[in-house]
This record gives sequence, structure tokens and C-alpha cells, in this order.
Amino acid sequence: MLKQLASPPKFLKLAGQVNPYLYGMGALLLALGLWFGLFQAPADFQQGEVYRAIYVHVPAAWMSMFLYLVACGYGILNWIYRADVAAVMMRSALPTGAWMTFLALVTGALWGKPTWGTYWVWDARMTSELLLLFIYLGLMALGQLTRDPSKADRLLAIALLIGVVNIPLIYLSVVFMNTLHQGYSVSMQGSRIHPDIAVGMWLSVFGFWLLCAANMLRRAQCLLIQRRSQVV
Repeated sequence: MLKQLASPPKFLKLAGQVNPYLYGMGALLLALGLWFGLFQAPADFQQGEVYRAIYVHVPAAWMSMFLYLVACGYGILNWIYRADVAAVMMRSALPTGAWMTFLALVTGALWGKPTWGTYWVWDARMTSELLLLFIYLGLMALGQLTRDPSKADRLLAIALLIGVVNIPLIYLSVVFMNTLHQGYSVSMQGSRIHPDIAVGMWLSVFGFWLLCAANMLRRAQCLLIQRRSQVV
């Protein structure tokens, strides 16, 4: 199965088939999540209405880190197998991850103003998330430094693995560092979120996940077609 997906023609065909379903299901789940979160879930007993930013902020923040790990995984596969499919998937994760990071920062700032009295503080969680955005932008620029795709892919894979140290820094910053950002509401030990609030959040999370996957596949299709046309 994996060998078949490594074939550019089969990858292009499969991506074209599943992408409409990913976009459709993602949009539906996100719409349901936002509707439930904005109009059905109760106000938070501490934060009031402002907490509703979580229906965008939390999925975007999670996806910003997850997509970086996805890019690292494809970078390792490309380094080992020199597969164009892995290379374009690695590259396609970067713009989507950058947008998710930007969205997490913006919604976090909008959340912070009424909650903390300021849009921005240089605490560990927010600063490391901002650093992640700069890493994404730097990696996207690095991928364009040379016209040799294979050489650029290898450099990009190395840089990705160097930058991955920032992901545990973001995730663990609320545990080991002094930060205004609240601690974990969802962990391996369970959830501290009210069930009525959690429904909308998880619908939004899965909606974001599907839309990001569809966006990645679409961008990977375009990159792969571009590479094949240059070879021909």
C-alpha cells in the first residue's frame, strides 16, 4: 500500500478522489463545531463569553504543532527513499502549518486582551509559538534557495529536524516555565472541560484536521505536477 502511494500517478489519482470528501466533511464538522460552540454551549463560569475563542484557537494551536511533526515525518521518508511524493508532502505541510500558527497567535491575542488585560506578553508559551511561525517562514524560504529540488529537499529535511526541538518547548512550557497561559484542559488523564463545551471543541478540532489534510493534499498535487512537468 505504501509503495503504491509512493508512485506519483497513483498518489495524484488517490488525492484527487479523496480531496472533495475531506473538504466537504471538514467544512461540515467545523460549521457544526462553531454553531454548537457559539450558540449551544453555555458561557464559562470564570471567563464568560470570551472563552469561545477556543473553538478556533485550540484546533489551530494543535494543528500548528501537529503539522510540523507531519512535515518532519515526510522529511525523514524523503531523506531515506528520495521519493517525490514524500518531498511534496513535506513541503505542502509548511504553508498550512504557518497559517495555523498565525491563526493561533491572533486568536490567542484576542483572547488575552479581555482575560489578561493585554494582547501580548512575552511568556514561554506565546513566545515559543511565535518562534514556530518564524521557523515555518524560514523553512519555506529555505526550500526556494536552490533550483535543484532534490538538494533543497534534503536541506529542508535537516532544517526541519533541527527546528523540531521547539515543539516540546511549546507543549511543555505551561508545566515547567513561568507563563500566563493556562495549563492543560485536555490530557492523557482526562478532560477538565465541561461536556457541553467539549462537544463543539472536538467537532472543530476534527474539522480543522480534515481541512488541513485536504489543503495539504491539494498543494502536494500541484507541487508534484509541477515537478513532473519540469522533468518532462
